[in-house]
Amino acid sequence: MQAVNNLTVNKFILLGFYNIHKYQNVLFCAVLLAYIICMIGNFTIIILVRTETCLRSPMYFFIGIFSTLEVMFVSVTVPKLLAILIQTKRTISVSECFTQMYTFNALGETECFLLALMVFDRFLAINNPLHYFAIMNSKYCYKLAVFPWLFGFIVSVFPTIFTMLLDFCGPNEINHFFCDLAPLQNLACSDPFVSNVATSVATVISIVLPFFTIIGFYFHIIRTVLKIKTKKGKKKAFSTCSSHLIVASIFYGSAIIVYIRPKGSHYDKFLALMYTVVIPMLNPFIYAFRNREVKNALRNLSRQLHRCSQS
Repeated sequence: MQAVNNLTVNKFILLGFYNIHKYQNVLFCAVLLAYIICMIGNFTIIILVRTETCLRSPMYFFIGIFSTLEVMFVSVTVPKLLAILIQTKRTISVSECFTQMYTFNALGETECFLLALMVFDRFLAINNPLHYFAIMNSKYCYKLAVFPWLFGFIVSVFPTIFTMLLDFCGPNEINHFFCDLAPLQNLACSDPFVSNVATSVATVISIVLPFFTIIGFYFHIIRTVLKIKTKKGKKKAFSTCSSHLIVASIFYGSAIIVYIRPKGSHYDKFLALMYTVVIPMLNPFIYAFRNREVKNALRNLSRQLHRCSQS
C-alpha cells in the first residue's frame, strides 16, 4: 500500500456532477444552449462595436473587450464540462489540468480588474462630463485596456506555481468539472498551506480590492447623480451604470464566496456554474442588448445584412 501511495499522478479524473447522474442529459442540454447563446451574444456585440460608428465611445470599447474576454473565459471550461456530462472523456492530463487552471484563473482575474476599469470609465463620464472625451481618448483607452490583462495573468502565476509544486500521489479524482485551485490543493499529499495562502492573497488582490474599488466609485457616482436636478438626467446617468452594477454584483458575489475560502466546499462547483455558464450567457443581454444605442446598431446591421442578401 505504501508503494502505491508514493506513485506520482500523471492524470486526473474530473467527477463533474456525478451525484446527480440522472439529470446529466438535461444539464448537458442546458449548458450547451447557454454556451451557444453566450457565443452568439458576445460575438454580436464584438461585431457591432467594431462596425457601427454610433458605438465608437470608450464605454462600448470596453464592453467590446469585455465580450472578447467572456468568449475566452467560457471556452476554457465549458467544452470540457460538456464532454464530462456526456461521459466522453472525464480524464485530463496533469499538464492540461494546470494549463486550464492557470488560464481560467488568469482570465477570471482579468475580468475582475476589467469590471473595476469599466466603472472608472463611468465615474469619469458622470463626474467629469466636460473633459470626459478629452481624457478618454483612443490612445488612453488602449493603454488602460492593457492593465487588466497584465495584472490578471501576473497575479494568477503565484497560486498556480505553488499548487504545481505540491506532491500528488493519489487519489486523482477532482470533485469539480474543471481544474481549479482549491480542488487540486485538497488532493495534495504534501501540506498545501503555502498554496492556500497564495490563493487567498491572489483573491484579495484580484477580487476583493477591485470589488471595494467599484463600491468606492459607485459611492461618488451616486452622490453626483443625486445632485442632478432633472429626473431625465438622473435616469440617463443611472441607466449607464445599472447594467454594470448588476453584472459586477453577481460575478463578484459568487467569486468571493468560492475563492475567499482556500479549502473550498462541496457546493463550489454549483456556484462555479453561475460565473462560468449562467452569468456569461446573461451578460450580453444585461450589458448591451437592453441599451437603446445597441438596439439601434443591431437594427442597422440587420438592415445591411438584409440588403446584402437581396442583392
